[in-house]
Amino acid sequence: MSDTRKQDIILAGVGGQGILSIAFVIDSAALKEGFHVKQAEVHGMAQRGGAVTSHLRLSEARIWSDLIPRGGADLILSVEPLEALRYLDYLKPDGRIVTSSAPFINIPDYPDQADLLRRIKVLPGSVVVDSDALAKEAGSGRAQNTVMLGAAARYLLPREETLREFVRVLFERRGEKILEANLKAFELGRQASA
Repeated sequence: MSDTRKQDIILAGVGGQGILSIAFVIDSAALKEGFHVKQAEVHGMAQRGGAVTSHLRLSEARIWSDLIPRGGADLILSVEPLEALRYLDYLKPDGRIVTSSAPFINIPDYPDQADLLRRIKVLPGSVVVDSDALAKEAGSGRAQNTVMLGAAARYLLPREETLREFVRVLFERRGEKILEANLKAFELGRQASA
């Protein structure tokens, strides 16, 4: 049995929700801490609200493929509840889902929201966070992705302080107000998943 620390993560959402920003923070933090990183992305008409997925693999050892096999993901981190369920077949039996409860309703037959959340909450290890409300509380409704990153922080290999460092790197050039809103969003997400 290997003692190599590794983690396979599916990042899921729709265009405009900041999936690739989440990937940047986790990738950068993992690289700083000495992990090997591989990432693959799928953009489905992202500018029009299509699905955006990233396969993110972290390991102390060399990684040979950038794709996570079905049944191989340790974590699904989603900014949209329907997108979280879309990738369930990638999750390990003991894997975890961290998802927003806030839907992005971009199709006419979007499933019943209460039923959708019930299906997620019965899964072992699921964490459901109202990223919309927490992002607004942080001062920016656009910071839902940072709320979800904070909600997942305790389950990620990179340390929380390293993740915060790269939240700063990502947002500091956008001005103090946006940076502070995202740091607060990270903290509110972290507290919500405790």
